[in-house]
Amino acid sequence: MPNPVRTTYTPDQLGAGDFPIVRDVVVIGADQVLSQGAVLGKVTASGEYVLSLAAATDGSEDPVAILDAAIDTTGAAADGLVRLTGQVLGSQLTLGTGHTLASIKAALRPLSLFVR
Repeated sequence: MPNPVRTTYTPDQLGAGDFPIVRDVVVIGADQVLSQGAVLGKVTASGEYVLSLAAATDGSEDPVAILDAAIDTTGAAADGLVRLTGQVLGSQLTLGTGHTLASIKAALRPLSLFVR
């Protein structure tokens, strides 16, 4: 009889409550290496999602989604999974330059993304 195989279950560390989670697949802009929890903005001209930077002027300065799975788009844009609604832990978010947890919280709340 072979030895049993043991695996370790690691729960999702991003989720923070029972508010319904809505996910979608979007195009993540090229030349980014982003971890789960990256706060994303949408570039108006291309429709691609990038790490939201407060000083951006292309539309991506406004946070609109949270990356739900790490992604590496080095060299080319790629499809990525994002959260459009739900509750998330602020400690698990990656914020772009110029953003604070307070500013992200305020921007995402009207979108039904609640930061705890």
